[in-house]
Amino acid sequence: MAQDRIIKLGIIGQGRSGRNIHGQRLVKMPEHYRIAAIADSIPDRQELAKQEYGCNAYSSWQEMVEQEQLDLVVNASPSHLHFEITLELLNRGINVLCEKPLAKTAEEVDELIAASQQSGATLAVFQNSRFQPAFTQIRKVIESGVLGRIVQIDFTNNNFARRWDWQTLQANNGGNLMNTGPHPVDQALQFFGTDVMPDITCVMDRANTFGDAEDYVKLILRGQGRPTIDLEISSCSAYPRDTFIVQGTRGGLHGSMEKLEWKYFKEEEAPEQKLVREPLVTAEGLPTYCSETLNWHTDTWEINLPSGQNMMDYMTVQLYLMLHRHLVDGAPLEVTPQQVRQQMLVMEECRRQNPQVYQQ
Repeated sequence: MAQDRIIKLGIIGQGRSGRNIHGQRLVKMPEHYRIAAIADSIPDRQELAKQEYGCNAYSSWQEMVEQEQLDLVVNASPSHLHFEITLELLNRGINVLCEKPLAKTAEEVDELIAASQQSGATLAVFQNSRFQPAFTQIRKVIESGVLGRIVQIDFTNNNFARRWDWQTLQANNGGNLMNTGPHPVDQALQFFGTDVMPDITCVMDRANTFGDAEDYVKLILRGQGRPTIDLEISSCSAYPRDTFIVQGTRGGLHGSMEKLEWKYFKEEEAPEQKLVREPLVTAEGLPTYCSETLNWHTDTWEINLPSGQNMMDYMTVQLYLMLHRHLVDGAPLEVTPQQVRQQMLVMEECRRQNPQVYQQ
């Protein structure tokens, strides 16, 4: 590890992820990270990286790690290469931060965990949505107990979009479940609990995609004593609704990644009620329904980011700060490979239940 607390790293890939997400934000963290090298097979990307980062550039990741002394390698290669490249890096004893999806199966994640444990190298996963401000706030509201027992949580990642790039192909680990899914599934499992596997019901479809992977996912997670999770990732929703809806026994929450609202009543302020087995009637003896007036309390939250940062900036910086604490100070990883393994098990079951999309 670097002696001066500045982590010297290399980035594999300078595409939408390697450059636009990782590189462009890491250059703004000079007191924590220094981009020493990148690897990309496209010469123009190599030259651009030299200009933007002042780093060395290589045509292959193998050449990069052989020529450079790196504290960390960011694996932002195409999705279907994540597993094999990360495995070889770990076997070489190199710390890795791998883009999502980490792998395709839980068995592959087990191989990566074993390689990490054998070599002593860190295996970290780029699940930056764990640091999404709205997600963090929802956890605070739920943990405060004001909503009572949580009955259901809805996640929607919906829009209307046609797509025809390499991430629409099964062979490339594409599709909405593997592309977008790792983020909401990670959040969902945090709410459900990572100590047990949920019961899973999943429907997937190909709607507006030009590839052979799904672009519609409906996923239900259930378990005894756990909230029911209703998760949608759809590319055929012309009327997207709230990103988050939480139903509880004393109230609820709804909202987007930018703004949340929740309301709840307090048990001590509610009218005292008891079960009535006979038909309900008014004072005049007419049939009626249950009716009461609850004193609702309402709170709101709006995103407030540091100056100059958008939400992706913020989440990415927070993940890299967490990783820096781990590599330099020995703090625990907040997103662990074992948690990602549970994601893979969920996604495997989704594919198994949808043979019309994924041939076994």
